[in-house]
Amino acid sequence: ERPLLELSSVEHERLAREYPELAEVLPLAPLQQGLLFHALYDEHAPDAYLTQMLFNLEGPLDAIALKHAAHALLQRHANLRAGFVHQGFEQALQIIPQQLTLAWQELEISDPEQRQRFLEADYQQRMDLARPPLLRFALLREAPERHTFVMTFHHILLDGWSMPVLLQELFALYAARGHERALPPLTPYREYLAWLQRQDLALTQAAWQRALAGVLEPTRIAPLPAHGLAALPQRMILELPPALSDALARQAQQHRLTLNTLIQAGWGVLLAQLTGQLDVLFGIVVAGRPAELPGIERMVGLLINTVPLRLQLQPGEPLLHMLARLQHQQAELLAHQHLSLPQIKQLTELDELFDTLIVFENYPLDAQSLSTLADDLQIRM
Repeated sequence: ERPLLELSSVEHERLAREYPELAEVLPLAPLQQGLLFHALYDEHAPDAYLTQMLFNLEGPLDAIALKHAAHALLQRHANLRAGFVHQGFEQALQIIPQQLTLAWQELEISDPEQRQRFLEADYQQRMDLARPPLLRFALLREAPERHTFVMTFHHILLDGWSMPVLLQELFALYAARGHERALPPLTPYREYLAWLQRQDLALTQAAWQRALAGVLEPTRIAPLPAHGLAALPQRMILELPPALSDALARQAQQHRLTLNTLIQAGWGVLLAQLTGQLDVLFGIVVAGRPAELPGIERMVGLLINTVPLRLQLQPGEPLLHMLARLQHQQAELLAHQHLSLPQIKQLTELDELFDTLIVFENYPLDAQSLSTLADDLQIRM
């Protein structure tokens, strides 16, 4: 396979010296560059990009088989073994070792308080991105046939769409006792990085220049944070009534709009009311999975990207016209959503663009379907 980046002889020598059993060196995807920056910006603050997922396992569990399945995942997907280095190199690199010791713990948990203490300590334990693995597992045994399976990883490795794929593969490997022949062939993450390099940078920059032409100011709704301020995210859940959800879906379908467009427009209108601006910007997270790349729907890795969405409100414009215009504008940018946010920002005269972000998630993660892969084991999230 052709290398995806050119390294100097000095860099080659250093890699050979410091990582003698190296499988491959890869460039970073656009959002990986941003996440690496945030991780390095304050290495003593809590890491908001650490993700912890919990699965309640009920029934007879073969802990050894589950450990073998987790190890097989890291062997199957080379990018799950990645570490990220930057000092002394012209650009940040993903280093992929040939082999990696699985980060695995098994603990006997006697009461809910002990369980909670472990989960909090695990979530607060930062990862050094230069020292893989950036994916760790813990199996908490609470009773002979009741366990909590904990998977903690840095977001720089994985996006939300990858998680159902990863979990389906994990429990398929568990049922097959770690034998990869139970899984279909994969398209490796490096193919997405190669696709990125084939894109026409000038064409993409021109598209974003047109989209952001005439933007005069950022859209902010919060005061600037104090220097070095960092906090772990907090979650507030608001569920729409079923009748309202169904009505929104019907309206979107009737007018050939996506539900995502309705949500984006609603947030844009609210921003305009909060700021008094008719020309507003906010961030959106895009899937970043090009349809022309075979196997992209089953690829595991970080493919999402954060890009700006611009909504220019026109007094007197009918709502449906505004929605159709917004959706058309976003469709025109689909082929250019891979450009990194810093590169996009450089095309404007602004130091910042927005301080809010909309993430519309729509991917299948069905614990019941996982249970069908795992014999008599019941899996609940």
